[in-house]
Amino acid sequence: MNREENINQLSNKDKIWDIAVIGGGSSGLGVALDAVSRGLSVALFEKADFAKGTSSRSTKLLHGGVRYLAQGDVFLVLEALKERGRLIKNAPHLTQSQAFIIPVYNFWDRVQYSAGLKIYDYMSANLSLGPSRYISKEETLKRMPGIEPKNLFGGIVYYDGQFDDARLALSIAQTADHAGACILNYTKVTSLHKNDQGKLTGLNVQDEISRKKYPIQARMIVNATGVFADKILQMDNPEAPKTIQPSQGIHLVLDQSFLGGKDALMIPKTKDGRVLFAVPWHGKLVVGTTDTLREKAKLEPEALQKEIDFVLETASGYLTRKPTREDVKAVFAGLRPLARPKEGSTKTKEISRSHKVILSESGLVSITGGKWTTFRKMGEDTVDYFPKVTGLNLPDSKSQDILLHGYSKEIAGGHWKIYGSDAQKIQDLAKKNPAWAEKIHPDFPNIGAEVIWAVRNEMAQKVDDVLSRRIRMLILDAKAALDSAEKVAKLMALEMGKDEVWISSELEDFQKTATKYLIKT
Repeated sequence: MNREENINQLSNKDKIWDIAVIGGGSSGLGVALDAVSRGLSVALFEKADFAKGTSSRSTKLLHGGVRYLAQGDVFLVLEALKERGRLIKNAPHLTQSQAFIIPVYNFWDRVQYSAGLKIYDYMSANLSLGPSRYISKEETLKRMPGIEPKNLFGGIVYYDGQFDDARLALSIAQTADHAGACILNYTKVTSLHKNDQGKLTGLNVQDEISRKKYPIQARMIVNATGVFADKILQMDNPEAPKTIQPSQGIHLVLDQSFLGGKDALMIPKTKDGRVLFAVPWHGKLVVGTTDTLREKAKLEPEALQKEIDFVLETASGYLTRKPTREDVKAVFAGLRPLARPKEGSTKTKEISRSHKVILSESGLVSITGGKWTTFRKMGEDTVDYFPKVTGLNLPDSKSQDILLHGYSKEIAGGHWKIYGSDAQKIQDLAKKNPAWAEKIHPDFPNIGAEVIWAVRNEMAQKVDDVLSRRIRMLILDAKAALDSAEKVAKLMALEMGKDEVWISSELEDFQKTATKYLIKT
């Protein structure tokens, strides 16, 4: 992806795009991917970086949702399981099967969970990642050495998917870009255009890097801004009612040794009724999540102290080594864009996780709700509104068969896996400059060439883009990311032709962001 080339496309004021997408998270990128699969022209505008918000702060799971099955939401689970299978097939460099173990403490739990997971297996059909089964206490402890043995009866093993969320978002952006879409980060939509009949005809965007403004014409405009969807709805109609109820989920990152082994831990029901996961990811252990209603959507939400305490307390009940605040490498918070419930309802478990497409009188199409696993189907369902808005014919969707950028039958090992077919190109780049072959941080395998690659080919504009969403160091170890910031800033400055003032500004901005990921002890 070349940002300058894509920005230059906006200079053609006569061009009418088929679809203009507002939002560069999972839902917006899903819309762009599906639209290009049908031969439509697409421009996508993200006001910050791709997946800067909720889409880079997930539990890193591609799953049907065992909890949703227990709640009777069969359709949602079926849809998600189907999409999980497709995604693992289309992006093997960014996804994988992950074994989970549910600890069992009595015979009734064994019967209950075994039965439920056999239904889950059956619903997965030919896209199953492996059959669930009961294992003994001895095997459970062998596979998860860090689990508390007291009162343990045994365990149920089942399989779901795991992925790198921010890297997947980037891969989707690259795929759409290569197919002809104009994909841009740091471009903010400032206003919408309407004709005399009150129908949308386009929008104004501002390049947040150069501050230059561009008028854009489009046949259909999609609002895919997640927790910020109401802002665009109210830009379209100041009287529009609120549709989104943000729900915050936090995750704590610990050393993987707290659990041990390669399996993930799943607790089906905590004291607040939520599921708790402890998932091995990029050499660490991601533990979460909470479900806390928040009234205001923020781009950089912060974990509440009560949420941190809840996760630590709950995890301590299942681990032999009881994690404390001093053990937490990073804490990150994300906001789920749930559909606002009926008046008087405050329980997030009562709010549907299914996505919803809204067509406004102006022709604005908004996609709300949903989950990462179903991003492609969300995009397909949104693009299906094109004939209703424009009156034009629409070819069938082909997005389910698109191999995502980086796809390769030969997957690189170690941390290079996430780059797929690009891995060798980055390793070749490292040979051109000794500084690019050096590690960014002694405790992480990432090298300088990855920073250069991120700038040249992945539209990284800021230090945060690199350390948070290109190499994921910020959410794996916030202190290590802070220690690496100056080195990354200098590499970026040389590549981008920036001066010391830019470096100082970037380091100051990153310091403010990164401190939100450090737990207060």
